[in-house]
Amino acid sequence: MTATTHPVQPVLSARRRWTVLAVCCLSMFLVGLDTTIVNVGLPAIGRGLGVGTRSLEWTVDAYTLVLAGLLISSGALADRWGRRRVFQLGLVVFGAASLLCAIAPSVGALVAARAVQGIGASMLSPVALSIVVNVMPDPRERAQAIGVWASVFGLSMAAGPVTGGALIAGFGWRSVFWINAPVVVAALVLSAVFVPKSRAQRAQRPDLPGQALLTVVIGVSVGILIEGPRIGWTSLGALTAYAFAALATVAFVWVESCVREPLMDLRLFRRPVFTSAVLGAVAVFVALNMTLLLNTLYLQHTRGWTPLAAGVATLPMAVGATVCAPLSGHLVGRVGPRLPLVLAGGFITAGGLCLVGLDPHTSLLLLLPAYLLIGIGFGFANAPITNTAVSGLPPARAGVAGAITSTARQFGSALGIAIAGALVAGSAPSGLAHASRPGWLLVAMCGLFLFLVAHASRPMDDTGAP
Repeated sequence: MTATTHPVQPVLSARRRWTVLAVCCLSMFLVGLDTTIVNVGLPAIGRGLGVGTRSLEWTVDAYTLVLAGLLISSGALADRWGRRRVFQLGLVVFGAASLLCAIAPSVGALVAARAVQGIGASMLSPVALSIVVNVMPDPRERAQAIGVWASVFGLSMAAGPVTGGALIAGFGWRSVFWINAPVVVAALVLSAVFVPKSRAQRAQRPDLPGQALLTVVIGVSVGILIEGPRIGWTSLGALTAYAFAALATVAFVWVESCVREPLMDLRLFRRPVFTSAVLGAVAVFVALNMTLLLNTLYLQHTRGWTPLAAGVATLPMAVGATVCAPLSGHLVGRVGPRLPLVLAGGFITAGGLCLVGLDPHTSLLLLLPAYLLIGIGFGFANAPITNTAVSGLPPARAGVAGAITSTARQFGSALGIAIAGALVAGSAPSGLAHASRPGWLLVAMCGLFLFLVAHASRPMDDTGAP
């Protein structure tokens, strides 16, 4: 199969460019919402389907694992077949899988449907970002647009528990999936009207061995974290999984170093700016998803709160992310990524440290400010990390550029959920707060890591490009 060359997309008017951004943000709201909306509903889902916490972790991670494993291939597919076409296909798959989730009769069916949801979401996340990057030729305007995009994505993830709690209280846990249907229909119509057709000038060849190995590496790595407490960290099954993950990683590096057009160009990781941005994305989403899951389990199991009350408790996090993400994009466009990354690191670190002494009776006067600090940090982090990573790759590979960052985010999400679940596995409600303390320390360490990412980031040059 040979590479195909396509004409350059004409520049759109400012009004059309920002309309395209709004349509892409609508789809990203769905992807982010379904990453976290299920968290607050886990106890209700468990009661409804008669399963325990261990099976419920797969309800969350089946989505994020498949999403993380397929993002880069979906981005490359969009560059070859057309971004709008793949974007719309993703919406259809995502919507159909949401309906299957809503009618799932068992936890096995729900996990399978969530995996199919992840397939659809993988066609939305990188493609939406690549569409935004391609219609925004000016570096400053692009940075501001990515700030808006990150704001919507951050809002959707932070607002997931609030939305899920309200839906479960009013209509039951299945409503968290039914709600996707009207949004998918609206996004399909709007994308057909406003999103222009585009694809890379030179499309990448498929790298099926690389895709298969990447999926294995991600799936086995996170899977052993979820199942480790059940099977034992030093059991034969665990040791086999460690060896298999290590061999798959070595094979992936070897394959990507040998093929002509690799799924992931490993030479990019020789650049400190790009590598730090990818690792920073992992750290930020580990911190966010650990916060959301530990909060849900603590408030509902230890404190006896309802799903709605537990979701409302995360409102400060949603507000902080929503307010600060566009501000972060503005700062990236004006002064570069370093300042917002420093702010993100400081706020996330402070929020995590507030909760390292969590106990069953911790005051709301400490809980709510801690959630606010983490939300502010999350809001400041997304735009500089995304913009830095995307700016570090050729514009013609915009789909793959967005996909690498999105893969890092979703891998961080799955990792955060798996670690949080492992920490509290088997804990009685009264002991859950104490068991979660290492998790809050890890959240703080993720914030500290962002200071290293800020140090590695490049300042804005005279043209406005980082």
